[in-house]
Amino acid sequence: MADNARILAVLGPTNTGKTHFAIERMLGYPTGVIGLPLRLLAREVYDKIVRARGPSVVALVTGEERIVPPRVKYWVCTVEAMPEGIGADFVAVDEIQLCADPERGHVFTDRLLRMRGLRETQFLGAGTMRSMIAQLIPEAEFVPRTRMSELMYSGSKKISKMPARSAIVGFSVDNVYAIAEVLRRQKGGAAVVMGALSPRTRNAQVEMYQNGDVDYLVATDAIGMGLNLDIDHVAFSSLTKFDGRRMRQLMPNELAQIAGRAGRGMSHGTFGVTGEAPELTPDVAEAIMEHRFAPIGKLEWRNAALQMGSTGALITSLEAKPDHDILVRAREADDLTALRTLSEIPDVRARAMGGAAVKLLWDVCRIPDFRGISQAEHASLLETIFCDLHEWGRIPDDWLARQIKRIDRTDGDIDTLSKRLAYIRTWTYVAQRKGWVDDETHWREATRAVEDRLSDALHGALTQRFVDRRTSVLLRRLKQKEAIVAEVNENGEVTVEGEFVGRLDGFRFVQDKTASGQEAKTLSQASVSALAPHFNLRADRFYNAPDTEIDFTEQGGLMWGKDAVGKLVSGSDPLKPGVKAFVDEEAGPDVVQKVERRLQHFIDRKVATLFEPLLNISRDETLTGLARGFGFRMVETMGVIPRGDVADEVKALEQESRGALRKHGVRFGQFTIFMPLLLKPAPTRLRLVLWGLANGMDEFPEAPPPGLVTVPAAKMPQGYYTMAGYRAAGARAIRIDMLERLADMLRAEDSRGGFEAKADMLSITGMTLEQFADLMEGLGYKAERGERAKIKPVDQIMEEAPGVEPEAETVEDMVDQIEAEGLAPVAETPEPDAEVAADIPEMSETEVEPGTPADPIAPSAETEVYYTFTWASRPRRSGPPAGAREGGGRGKPQEGRGKPRGKGKPKGGDRGGKPGGAGSKSFEAKPASKKDKIDPDNPFAAALMGFNKDK
Repeated sequence: MADNARILAVLGPTNTGKTHFAIERMLGYPTGVIGLPLRLLAREVYDKIVRARGPSVVALVTGEERIVPPRVKYWVCTVEAMPEGIGADFVAVDEIQLCADPERGHVFTDRLLRMRGLRETQFLGAGTMRSMIAQLIPEAEFVPRTRMSELMYSGSKKISKMPARSAIVGFSVDNVYAIAEVLRRQKGGAAVVMGALSPRTRNAQVEMYQNGDVDYLVATDAIGMGLNLDIDHVAFSSLTKFDGRRMRQLMPNELAQIAGRAGRGMSHGTFGVTGEAPELTPDVAEAIMEHRFAPIGKLEWRNAALQMGSTGALITSLEAKPDHDILVRAREADDLTALRTLSEIPDVRARAMGGAAVKLLWDVCRIPDFRGISQAEHASLLETIFCDLHEWGRIPDDWLARQIKRIDRTDGDIDTLSKRLAYIRTWTYVAQRKGWVDDETHWREATRAVEDRLSDALHGALTQRFVDRRTSVLLRRLKQKEAIVAEVNENGEVTVEGEFVGRLDGFRFVQDKTASGQEAKTLSQASVSALAPHFNLRADRFYNAPDTEIDFTEQGGLMWGKDAVGKLVSGSDPLKPGVKAFVDEEAGPDVVQKVERRLQHFIDRKVATLFEPLLNISRDETLTGLARGFGFRMVETMGVIPRGDVADEVKALEQESRGALRKHGVRFGQFTIFMPLLLKPAPTRLRLVLWGLANGMDEFPEAPPPGLVTVPAAKMPQGYYTMAGYRAAGARAIRIDMLERLADMLRAEDSRGGFEAKADMLSITGMTLEQFADLMEGLGYKAERGERAKIKPVDQIMEEAPGVEPEAETVEDMVDQIEAEGLAPVAETPEPDAEVAADIPEMSETEVEPGTPADPIAPSAETEVYYTFTWASRPRRSGPPAGAREGGGRGKPQEGRGKPRGKGKPKGGDRGGKPGGAGSKSFEAKPASKKDKIDPDNPFAAALMGFNKDK
């Protein structure tokens, strides 16, 4: 230090401009260093100097952040991170009264004793440090500073009566959150500032307070350390705090440090208490107002001359006692505790040999315990870091990447995000250490990016929980009697003064349900006035939208993208439904008409496209007589009719009429008359909706999943399965086109003598044998269950037979086997003559001569189940369980089960005792050729003939 270097002690209460004075003095020199108590304050000062001198000459160094440009002139640091030995012209240490702090005091005392500028040194702080500085630094010059505004005590106030621009101070996280929650409900919300927040989160919260989004700030005593905010009133919610070891009363000078944040510049400020905090005594209140406090009597100290020869020598040097009576040895800090723990680990002790290794160990032990989990877990982490650094000279990239990746998540609540922020601070600190990682720039940027993401997420979580921005804005605007401005964005979200108040669902405004009372009325008025022109713009865009943007739901709703804009209503004809638009009255009649016209155009085109084959029948002028009548019947039933319902009409149709209908895609099946094109998923989906509308249903049954041959036969309205393109039979319903294919197979079987299911029958239905038997019974067959010995293939029997060698597979193999084994050809066995044959005793199939060994290749006794199907006189009436029948009536035949004999019109479709059939020409009422002749011995075909004859 130069002989003419000045040492100034700039002392005084808050709001005296001490920090500003130091910054101005530093910028008057070519180089300088300033140490600040919080990284939050360091960032604030850094930003101020960057604005004055530019980022290329200003460095920011904290435990978790390091910005050092190549041509750095001015260093802004936390006190712990202040660089030594760089020869700066100016050095300043802020809040020097923290020399008496039990936790960090020894660091500030070290800077007081050893940090000097070449030309000027400043120590900034409270007047209580005057005597201490005078004793330790006799050459120091004292520069007193007086407060620029008055500070008055205003007593106790309830939170509900707290004036605007107030800061309420709590001394625990739970206390801060509880106060913020009360302010949200009563005042619209509050910003939250705590020392544990990252600078990014803290700045975002402070900005929200500074720009007037909220009028209240809830903070810990961190605001007492130089953070400059526009606060008019400071209220203490408690007068006690936990200092890391015990709960204790706050000293008057500590209260003054916080209360002094009220009133900035020439604006006066007030302070008081709130909540459960007792009133301040007159003496304490007066001392704070007049800035009169007992001087500090002792300073915390720890030896800076450390011995690095061994871990024992290092610990001994750290435990050294001061040689001045006003200095007291600091209580054991976390870094010394970690050093003691690690030095007892054999692996660490073996590695920490020599000055370089001991210094490395000490640097690792100084990693702060940001996580605050437990000393043991922190020591375990430090052990891993030290061993990696000692063995590899660096921390492995893959291991560090895994640690960071686990933290890089922005989901979770406030506590979860706060913990992750604390965790990433550890790796941010590690990345700042020179030589600890391979690519320092990469890891510093990576950890900073994670911290920024977590900081933004935490700010969002704090704001969401503790700020009702809408209430805050409305209260402020109503108080100022300003016009409330509402807007609607492209996504239909309605905002008032930038705050969400509801959204447009199509052409209906859905107000945010959290609003109530006068606020809800104001929101509604502002929203409606803003939506009036937007309704017309949206209607124009909807009218010109392509059909691909519009769709109908299975319940008859009409959607425009994700918005519900109307619904289908029944019309004069099932294929001509009407529409009803969902439009608010405030939109006006023109918007309603435009939306309804567009929806009607959409559904008309949809019906015309999906039912084009059906509509072509009604437009075909060549159809006459019975063919035309039957065509209109097809149109009325939307392309699907159970044959039993139109048996007489089918019987009356001539072949020429049927051919004309077939040209339109009509298929005359044995069970159903249908148009295969209309069984596709899209027409089926629309048919069910139109059928539901025509029948006045409140809830429409949904279409079966596409691609399924059979579905469970559940309880459904009468006629559902026909409209869905299925026929219920037994416990399941089968698609009608696949049923016709099955009928074609069954027609070739001996239904009177009985037959078994073929593999093709099971394949097209996709059923097990038991399910198929149930289906056949539902179709009118009788299924008799039986068991028999399972006949295995010969090759499988030979493989399972013990002691039998496999035979040759081919003729060539047999020849090769004869040649190899020297076997002679086997002569043909002659037939015994009659006399010899007469002497051979007869044996039944089951008799075995005594002593004859068992046949080694006898068939296995394994059995198999089979079903024999024969045509029954009428389908079983039990069907599936009562709850599975359409309509759900017990004992009521299912749809499509056939039409019972007798008088009267049957209800619910084809209920004949025998299946109607017209799947091929042989089942149609015409003279049969040889090719088309029906086998009279086939009960299924005979029943069909009888059905046609009877009808």
